[in-house]
Amino acid sequence: MRPRSPSAVVDHVVERAVSMSGSGRLRVAVDGPAPSLPDELADSLVAPLRAAGRPVVRVSAVDFLRPASLRWEHGRDDPDALYEDWLDTDALNREVLLPLGPQGSGRYLPSLWDVGRDRATRAAYEQAPPATVLVLDGALLLGRGLELDLTVHLSLRPDTLARRTPEQDGWTLPAFGRYRDEVDPERVADLVVRVDDPRHPAVVERGAGR
Repeated sequence: MRPRSPSAVVDHVVERAVSMSGSGRLRVAVDGPAPSLPDELADSLVAPLRAAGRPVVRVSAVDFLRPASLRWEHGRDDPDALYEDWLDTDALNREVLLPLGPQGSGRYLPSLWDVGRDRATRAAYEQAPPATVLVLDGALLLGRGLELDLTVHLSLRPDTLARRTPEQDGWTLPAFGRYRDEVDPERVADLVVRVDDPRHPAVVERGAGR
């Protein structure tokens, strides 16, 4: 475990991604609960990757959730449904991860479902160049059979997560408890970044795994 500055964490992930991908495509996921800010880390990777000469596709898992009628079938605050049913993993693999894999066509869908309006985004398919790096952010992404090449997990201690979670979202905490118990993201992620103190994140290197 090595303490780093936030900018050094970005540099470390970018260096790892570039060294892994060579001249081919790479699929990177930044996984973590909302209070760990996985979207912010994912966003911060885009410019350095492009500066390293790599085209970047930026996708968010929240744009591949299932319709509300399926997510809320057992109520709006069911942590087991959040854990098991909210993310449309088949669609994310089919429309994004497999096309942007080593043998994929490069033709991907940037978004599928508008959660706010609860309807399809009707986004057009786009074509990614051969050397593209996909940067995906989301929560509860590991252990779901997603086709990923490099996984980064942003880790918070349970008490820190509870403290940073808004009161109205407290019902989500058991889902993250299940995630820790059943998936153990700190064990399966390629890189773990502990962000209990966001000013002084610490990087833990692990072996590859999903």
